[in-house]
Amino acid sequence: MKLDKQNILKALETITAPGEGQNMVESGAVTNVVTFADEVIVDITITNPSLQAKKKTEVEIMQTIHKLVYEKAKIKVNVKVDTPAKPATNAIKGKEIPGIKNIIAVASGKGGVGKSTVTANLAVTLSKMGFNVGILDADIYGPSMPIMFDVELERPLAVNVDGKSKMRPVENYGVKILSIGFFTKPDQAVVWRGPMAAKALNQMIFDAAWGELDFMLIDLPPGTGDIHLSIMQSLPITGAVIVSTPQNVALADAKKGVAMFQQESINVPVLGIIENMAYFTPEELPDHKYYIFGKEGAKNLAEDINVRLLGEIPLVQSIREAGDIGRPAALQTATPLEKAFEELTRNVVEEVVKRNDNLPPTEAIKITTMAGCSAVKK
Repeated sequence: MKLDKQNILKALETITAPGEGQNMVESGAVTNVVTFADEVIVDITITNPSLQAKKKTEVEIMQTIHKLVYEKAKIKVNVKVDTPAKPATNAIKGKEIPGIKNIIAVASGKGGVGKSTVTANLAVTLSKMGFNVGILDADIYGPSMPIMFDVELERPLAVNVDGKSKMRPVENYGVKILSIGFFTKPDQAVVWRGPMAAKALNQMIFDAAWGELDFMLIDLPPGTGDIHLSIMQSLPITGAVIVSTPQNVALADAKKGVAMFQQESINVPVLGIIENMAYFTPEELPDHKYYIFGKEGAKNLAEDINVRLLGEIPLVQSIREAGDIGRPAALQTATPLEKAFEELTRNVVEEVVKRNDNLPPTEAIKITTMAGCSAVKK
């Protein structure tokens, strides 16, 4: 018997497409029908990837053609699975932190690029602008914030919040700070495996009375490891900034830091790149710039990956000295350094405002495998 294509299509119209309100033909699930004598080939696309759904579809088509068209027809069914792409979004399942509006991760792929120094100066500049600011020192193995804020001897006190005992962050220069450095001796090494470090971080996040914060800055350790994943699983990161020096060795690792945040399973917006130690200007030659670590490396990287260069911080001895004595250099008034950090901070705030206008709120990620800104307050 010679089979007719129209008869085959008419028979397939009696089958409801899986997950659709229409039949297989109307829904477009049937993509092709070829007949030759008593043979028929049906190409069909379904959205359910399970083996059971594929088998059920194949059997249903064969039974229907045998029943309604020709019981001895030789039928071949090609089932293709087309799973709809998930819409790109930053609203990943997670836990919101009451009272904290924006959480900025400050990261670097490489150690020694001045990430903690940038974090400290960014925080005090935000505070000077009128924002409520906190720092979570997430560098468990090398905490710097107690030294940089001259609070090495301070300890977080216990306070009662809604009937629960919480840690009150240490505060200086208008910035609230929590760090593992407050709970260890200055000469004590933190020799912990990942799970223990993650538990300590969670305590500093969720067992602390942070209060109302416009910005929480997270000083991440170098690299792209376990601490980073723990933080991003625990906190809804608004965005990340990457700190690098201009040299190729640092930029190569900065690219990896950007790639970590841009992974599909993480998907945290990268607000931009900060170039630290961009150039050196001797005090006796204020009009001269010496590019000790290379020139415009971070600028070129920012252009390559289509993010903003947030600022260029010069290599100045007083920045190091200010960090060592516990008074961030951005607190100096009427200096080029104050101006540089103010410009950097305004750019960061601008990018946060743009990010919040254009993207849904970020939430903490779920990792299921092993694998001149109007916002500035005057």
